[in-house]
Amino acid sequence: MAARARKKSLPQEAFPAHIESFAHDGRGVARVDGKAVFIEGALPGEDVTFVYTSIHRDYAEGKIEQVVTPAPGRVQPRCPSFGVCGGCSFQHLTDAAQIEEKQKLLLDQFRRIGKIEEVALWPPLTGPHWGYRHKARLGVKWVPKKGRVLVGFRERSSPFTTDLAFCPVLHPKVGERLQDLSELIGSLSVKDRLPQIEVAVGDERAALVFRILENASPDDLEKLAAFGVSFGFDIYLQRQGPDSVMPLHPENPPMLSYALVNQGIEFRFKPTDFTQVNVDINRKMVDRVMDVLDPVAGDTVLDLFCGIGNFTLPIAKRAQHVVGVEGNPESVERARQNAADNGLDNVEFHVADLTQDLKDAAWAHRRYDKILLDPSRAGAEEVLSYVPRWAPNRIVYVSCNPSTLARDAGILVHRHGYRLILAGVMDMFPQTAHVESIALFGKA
Repeated sequence: MAARARKKSLPQEAFPAHIESFAHDGRGVARVDGKAVFIEGALPGEDVTFVYTSIHRDYAEGKIEQVVTPAPGRVQPRCPSFGVCGGCSFQHLTDAAQIEEKQKLLLDQFRRIGKIEEVALWPPLTGPHWGYRHKARLGVKWVPKKGRVLVGFRERSSPFTTDLAFCPVLHPKVGERLQDLSELIGSLSVKDRLPQIEVAVGDERAALVFRILENASPDDLEKLAAFGVSFGFDIYLQRQGPDSVMPLHPENPPMLSYALVNQGIEFRFKPTDFTQVNVDINRKMVDRVMDVLDPVAGDTVLDLFCGIGNFTLPIAKRAQHVVGVEGNPESVERARQNAADNGLDNVEFHVADLTQDLKDAAWAHRRYDKILLDPSRAGAEEVLSYVPRWAPNRIVYVSCNPSTLARDAGILVHRHGYRLILAGVMDMFPQTAHVESIALFGKA
């Protein structure tokens, strides 16, 4: 048998590069010897030196060693763990420059993927740049060599948990308590059997869901409950899947809540329900959707991927009738309850997998005046085939992935005869390369 070819070792020296653009994940892109190189920590316009971290047939990856000529937007990151922690990728860029780069990425995706050349932009929706994360999943790791528990986000491109003293993007109630959480978990008998904490912060209350892989001792339970009392958290335990989440303290805690003040709506939700991480931007986003979707008396509106009704209920306050559709049964249950709590009886909700055939769904065979789409990162390609049947005169698309938004925009424009009227970014995740966006389509 022929001997296996040995893996080629990486060059050890640093190489010069000029950074031409951003990749979708926030890395700088350069061309070296005709090959694209994705360089961690580099900004467009910069001259840098870098070292290779991997080399592939069509591209390579590297990390910055020295900034020779810095970009005008480069700043000193606020967090000392920036560059190691995977929670942020843009702290070395000014807030204004972050928005500018996200708009460039959105427009580039419309051109390259959607084949739409001219796009009018809304002014970006912006909010707090720090302490904005109301939802998060934190990794937990007992490290015997360090003699303590690490609590934080995963390291970049690594399964390891970042050693964080604090986190400036998390809501301060949690971000300033990472060391306290580390000490708490380090005192438990199950410290090596507790891999994550789910964080959820509402307008009035905050909750921590501890994922524990074996039963905690009575002493452990007492310590966890005492932590909740000391720092004002509702404490939940999760032994298996999401259905196993149970409150520890208080025994019967009220549900978390957030209000859409301008819409006169309040939502209640469980810590494990999907809600937007940035409450301030969510309020502004809903206001913009309501302005541009413009539901009025007499309208029948379809809200796809509706979740717990974040958009459905405000629409129902203005439209004649609203149909909300969502694949998660628990979210639909929460949406129905929130509609009842807000006194709305002109809304109906359905559970449906919107990537599958909807021929047996009665709601899918109706006509709708207006449609709202708010899909996951995978986008809404499959369900768009029903648009001609629904024949809406206006479509608003909220997206967490500019690539799939651009693809779906191309379908609406080139296949279904709509025109892209306006689009824009919403700064849902400052300090990261994540691009949240919104687009308005009308009949061509």
